[in-house]
Amino acid sequence: MPCAPHANHRLDSAPKSGWRRRAAVPCIALVISLGACGRDDKAAKPAAPPPEVGVVTIQTSPIMLTVELPGRTSPFAIADVRPQIAGLIQARLFEEGTDVKAGQPLYQIDPASYQATFDQDRAQLAYARANIKTTRLKAERYEDLVKIKGVSRQDLDDAEAAYGQAVALVAEDVASLESARIDLVRTRITSPISGRIGTSSFTQGALVTTGQTSALTTVQTLDPIYVDIVESTADFLKLRRGLAMGTLSDTGPDSTSIRLKLEDGSTYPMPGTLKLTDVTVDETTGSITLRAIFPNPGAILLPGLYVTAVVPQGLDSQAVLAPARGVTRDPSGNALVTLVEADGTTKSQTIETGQVIGNQWLVTSGLKAGDQVVVEGMQDVKLGEKVRIAPPAPSSPARGP
Repeated sequence: MPCAPHANHRLDSAPKSGWRRRAAVPCIALVISLGACGRDDKAAKPAAPPPEVGVVTIQTSPIMLTVELPGRTSPFAIADVRPQIAGLIQARLFEEGTDVKAGQPLYQIDPASYQATFDQDRAQLAYARANIKTTRLKAERYEDLVKIKGVSRQDLDDAEAAYGQAVALVAEDVASLESARIDLVRTRITSPISGRIGTSSFTQGALVTTGQTSALTTVQTLDPIYVDIVESTADFLKLRRGLAMGTLSDTGPDSTSIRLKLEDGSTYPMPGTLKLTDVTVDETTGSITLRAIFPNPGAILLPGLYVTAVVPQGLDSQAVLAPARGVTRDPSGNALVTLVEADGTTKSQTIETGQVIGNQWLVTSGLKAGDQVVVEGMQDVKLGEKVRIAPPAPSSPARGP
């Protein structure tokens, strides 16, 4: 018979088996607990809310459309001062670069020879007038004598002819004296217009001649002053087409008011008025010239200055403006905006833009009043998904003085 197991053997094996069972129970419980926690966390995690975006609601408003065009200033009037007689300049009677009035003396030419001619012609006129009296009295006496046959008819005819010649000589001497007087007056050269005078090309002692090509100096009227503006025929025709179709109106408070931007970027303080449009097109540039007139009391605008004219193009009574920060471009250069539709989803919309007005684009097609354009939070937007529209920011309270 087999021997019974030893008591110590039973005692050693029993504790070992019980320890394994006791150690496995906590492990199973831990796994079950961890699995349950994972299921509870997944079930309790809420869905992410839609991203929040800021929008601008599109509205229509009347806008006076303008275009910036290059232009050059030119004097309102300009006159080259030239002598009308020959002689030596005795004196210059003005200060260069100052304002002069019409009729103000500018140069004095030596008048001696012209004064002598004037005096001579005046003496000849006096002699002719004395002779006319003698011939007139002789003709009257012969007229009485011929009646009593004291003189012949031929003598009377000769006396009357001599009287007629004396009258004609007086008229000739009057004209000669007037010509001499005009030349004497022209020895003092005066300004033909009011304006600012330039530098003098001739000095004291210089010899000048009648009809010379070189001007003594130049006078320019600067207040007011003209601005000649160049506009392409394409823009001109587009404007006329808009006016004809009724999309633009040429009425409005600023329809003829033109502003200027100077070369340093500043704005000229006073507006000008459009005066005329040239009737011909420049064949070399395909453009027409617009002329505006501006007040220029301080002579800020000088002739030949390059300026940029802000010219009204017409009034758009239903203009659609989109904020520039909400407009992007695709690789082809097309303008795009992101719209929030009525159900809260987003979509991309292609638009056509015109000119920039402030910080907005003029939209010619693609948007209408009531459309909501995303301007903030676009980086979190996925097209076709819902978004939340952020409430408008409260306006800051006005601060006291």
